[in-house]
Amino acid sequence: MKRSEREAAVRRMLEQAPSPVVPPDLYGEVVRRGRRLQRRGRAVRRLLWLALLAAAVVFAVWAATARPWVEPPSDTTPPLTGW
Repeated sequence: MKRSEREAAVRRMLEQAPSPVVPPDLYGEVVRRGRRLQRRGRAVRRLLWLALLAAAVVFAVWAATARPWVEPPSDTTPPLTGW
């Protein structure tokens, strides 16, 4: 089926079918759900930013105390020669 034929078939089906009756309280419910989803998304984003900030602070404290960029002290001493 070509695209134009499919579009024509869909138009015919839409013209034949009666428009559905929408419940009167549907709009209010949709708005309430949308606000709830927005609040939930905002809370998740804030929680993720807080977790990222906490991870950065933990990393900074660890790096300041462990100092991983400094070479560790040698466990053995070099041999003494020439005494």
